[in-house]
Amino acid sequence: MGIPKKPEPAKLIAGLIAVPDFLNDVLAELEKAFGPITLKSEVIPFNKTNYYEPEMGKGLVRVWVAFDKLIEQDEIVEIKLHTNEIERKWIIEGKRKVNIDPGYITESKLVLATTKNYSHRIYLRDGIYAEVTLIYHKKQGFEPLQWTYPDYREKTALEFFNRVREEYREDLKRLRARQIGLSGGE
Repeated sequence: MGIPKKPEPAKLIAGLIAVPDFLNDVLAELEKAFGPITLKSEVIPFNKTNYYEPEMGKGLVRVWVAFDKLIEQDEIVEIKLHTNEIERKWIIEGKRKVNIDPGYITESKLVLATTKNYSHRIYLRDGIYAEVTLIYHKKQGFEPLQWTYPDYREKTALEFFNRVREEYREDLKRLRARQIGLSGGE
């Protein structure tokens, strides 16, 4: 019989697709909500699909960010609900100007939160699903899966998430050292 254990905290990340004029304001709003951004990917054109064009227009950009904050993995539901509220602030004439997909990184995977159900997604609660988007292998780093979005397969994304994983591992070392220090002083 397995014994349930609380998982390690995870590194909070977000992927944004946005109208370029709104990007910096949205990033500032995310920092206000979730704390400092420690890593930011290169801003690249979002040109792998035209899925968002009818709502958001052409010329969209894609960027990924990682936050200083480590989260409990089940907090991703509240975080996704909060990012949906942030998206609503940038609705103009009934159309969004930003799409925010929060997620987290652990040592073995990148998980994204979504409101859309599909065969490979697991329902969490409150209308939020989770998807393992990338898995980590020691020799190759992060690798996409059959359903991984095309832009998450790009070199820019994979390099960024490998850097985030390195930062996350350092965060865990600091966290463990603090925990040892606290328990040693009792």
